[in-house]
Amino acid sequence: MFLEIVTPEKTLYSKEIKYVKVPGSDGQFGVLKDHAPIISTLEKGQIKVVEIDDTEELFDVKGGVIEILKNNIIILLKL
Repeated sequence: MFLEIVTPEKTLYSKEIKYVKVPGSDGQFGVLKDHAPIISTLEKGQIKVVEIDDTEELFDVKGGVIEILKNNIIILLKL
């Protein structure tokens, strides 16, 4: 899966990943390969990314939107 985390000003993250967990509006949810297409709003919380080599990255967020389509994930964050 390919994940891109962007703000209106810059790209914060852009890599192939194994897994991502996000703070959705109705609760946290995780995304693995071949996830169904979805668009969801995000709340204040933390995004956890597990990279191909099992390294973990954490991002504190104030909210935003996630789109998942054909193993491509785009997260647009509020500033």
